Amino acid sequence: MIIAQISDTHIALDAQDADQRIRDFEAVIADINALDPQPDLIIHTGDIVHNGMAEEYTLAVDILSKANAPVYAIPGNKDERIKMRKAFSDFGFISPESEFIDFCVDDFPVRLIMLDTLQPGSNRGDFCHQRMQNLAEMLGADKSKPAAVFMHHPPCHIDVGPDPVHFQNPETMLELQDILKQSGHVASIFCGHVHRSTKTYMGEIPVFVMSAVATTLRWGEYSEHTKLLPTYCLHKLDENRGFTTETRIVGI
Repeated sequence: MIIAQISDTHIALDAQDADQRIRDFEAVIADINALDPQPDLIIHTGDIVHNGMAEEYTLAVDILSKANAPVYAIPGNKDERIKMRKAFSDFGFISPESEFIDFCVDDFPVRLIMLDTLQPGSNRGDFCHQRMQNLAEMLGADKSKPAAVFMHHPPCHIDVGPDPVHFQNPETMLELQDILKQSGHVASIFCGHVHRSTKTYMGEIPVFVMSAVATTLRWGEYSEHTKLLPTYCLHKLDENRGFTTETRIVGI
């Protein structure tokens, strides 16, 4: 099983670097389409667009529609739920009955749990009582196979960058941690938001944070040759070792 993760494309029509963000996004999808073997699916872990505008989603969805693999997406702090629902309505993964864009994908050896950490008007994440309940139900619905959890905001301290906490309320983050750790079958957690690539652990659960696809917005050290090349991640499932992650540099 292979998962292609993309994050933080920040498509915007009013930014000085708008064209570069579009080129980065298009280049990543083209590179994924050229992979052999192909990934089983593509997951966008949020900040799809930058201003939550319908026109931005139209452009982002047009790019994602060119992907060969099935596409799933969750919101980041820059996204807007109502417009995102409408834009991705034909993709089939957003339930019209759910207040939040959180859901499971059960077609693989690992159960994929997608979480919505968006708090409108805030750069930080949130996870209210209803979302806690939704997560508990998703984790408890099938314990026969491991789960991989995808969310925009990392649910634990991240040592890279200026701020280690990316949730509005640290107590909420700790409650979320407890649910994930106590489930007993979360194999990995995959996030975005920080615009830097790093890996840490939440108890015994590995937490992988990928950098931004948008090259003009990412942070960290890149060589002169690679700083203008977008990156994305491939998470490959090994029955014995769990997930191994490869960061792909487009064009190399």
